[in-house]
Amino acid sequence: MVKIGSYGAYLSIYICRRMRKNHLAYWWCQFGGWTFYGLSMFFFIWVYYFDVSTLYLKRTLLSIFFGLLFTHLLRFIILKLKLTAPIFGKQWIHLFALILFICIAYSYAISTVVEWLKLYDPKMKASVPERFFLNLVTDSPIILVWLSIYYLWHYIENTRNTKIDSVKMESLVKELQLKTIKAHINPHFIFNALNSIRALVDENPERARTAITELSNILRSSMQAEKIETTSLEKELSIVKDYLELEQIRFEDRLKVQYEIDEDTLDQQVPPMMLQTLVENAIKHGISKQVNGGFIKVSSDFSGDYHELVVENTGYLNTKKGTEGFGILSTINRLKLLYGNNANFEIKNINGNMVKAKVILPVASVSLLK
Repeated sequence: MVKIGSYGAYLSIYICRRMRKNHLAYWWCQFGGWTFYGLSMFFFIWVYYFDVSTLYLKRTLLSIFFGLLFTHLLRFIILKLKLTAPIFGKQWIHLFALILFICIAYSYAISTVVEWLKLYDPKMKASVPERFFLNLVTDSPIILVWLSIYYLWHYIENTRNTKIDSVKMESLVKELQLKTIKAHINPHFIFNALNSIRALVDENPERARTAITELSNILRSSMQAEKIETTSLEKELSIVKDYLELEQIRFEDRLKVQYEIDEDTLDQQVPPMMLQTLVENAIKHGISKQVNGGFIKVSSDFSGDYHELVVENTGYLNTKKGTEGFGILSTINRLKLLYGNNANFEIKNINGNMVKAKVILPVASVSLLK
């Protein structure tokens, strides 16, 4: 709960900072946009008349001021009425009515203030209604331009945020899937191991103590598997050896183990508990079903640009569709989530009474999918 609270507090701070950042960007765009509009008007007047009168300067500054004021009011009402993109159904009617209201108010305000401050040429004086209509036709379209830019900006922003949220959601789903898979990767042999250790307590106390240490190592690695994405083959192999040592207490001479490990592969990164899962799968579905026990061989070597991990065991693989056990499915899913198409897993029958499981991983610098 404390961790969830910390994440919540962090998220709240992030949202507040994002809102402040967006608010600042809005005002920069407001002042920059309306300043550009004013300079454009001055430029065109200069091009056509080679002069900018004081009266025109004041009128333009007035238009910029009311433009800032009424577009900000327009934005405020849009946010209050939740008319931000995307807009559906009756929202279009509300938006049209709002635009009409703002354009009329903008034109009327400019006409009234121009009359009040006498910002007009007495020789060409027009009445307030005439000036209002003229402003409505010539000046208010800038409001529509502003609105178009505003909605285009939000459309692009929403599209970008949607893509970002989609990527984050995919990453979260993959993380949850990995945690779910790892949560199931726990040794199923615990009770058998404990029973074997109990039998050794009187017969061979020293071996019993060693077996307890081996079981402890396996359980510790199983719990740590949820915290890491990969571990070195050397560490993974030590867990496999502890596991097989424990199983040899139960199977005794019925279980034969062989290792063929290229020492150069020991520092290669592999998903934690994956090799142990394959070995456990070989014991559960292969060796334990053989009256006379069987043989397990664990191999690790390089093949071109790939690292190959192989587990061979006595037994028979049921190749019918839908008969895959959890060990096989979890291995396939973990490889897909961690490496995408850069890794591969295959399992098949060989030599009549043997099963071969092979994991192919990219060598060295493995860039996990996030």
